[in-house]
Amino acid sequence: MLIQMELSRIVIREITDAQFIELSEIDGERTFPIVVGKLEAYAIDRRLKGIDPERPQTHELLASVIQQFGGTLLRIHIDDLHEGTFYSKLYVQHGDVEHEIDSRPSDAIALGVAMQVPIFVEEHVLDAIEKDLPDEEPNNFGWQD
Repeated sequence: MLIQMELSRIVIREITDAQFIELSEIDGERTFPIVVGKLEAYAIDRRLKGIDPERPQTHELLASVIQQFGGTLLRIHIDDLHEGTFYSKLYVQHGDVEHEIDSRPSDAIALGVAMQVPIFVEEHVLDAIEKDLPDEEPNNFGWQD
């Protein structure tokens, strides 16, 4: 079962390369952080603030390629959590065909924010997170992109 989530916050720390994004359940109370790289965190943050880079970054480039080839990004799925690493897919419609494309969650979310598409997380991923949820600050989570 897919649960719709939204990006609820970004934690950018200047002194470390590990940054965090947090997803929150739209019709519920569950949240969880994902460790992401500094570049991905900045790309997501810029997009949310409406700041367009002077030159296209990777996520803007991919959005442009999808659109120029007649595709539409439909949604993002975070579909697995294995040994502390999240896995996700992009779903792109091109004509009558829906393509499933493997992606890191941070890249998928950065692209999704740029193209304003929904983010879904598999129920079993949320269950695994709840089972392993530490009672510590996010900088101690072992979950990564």
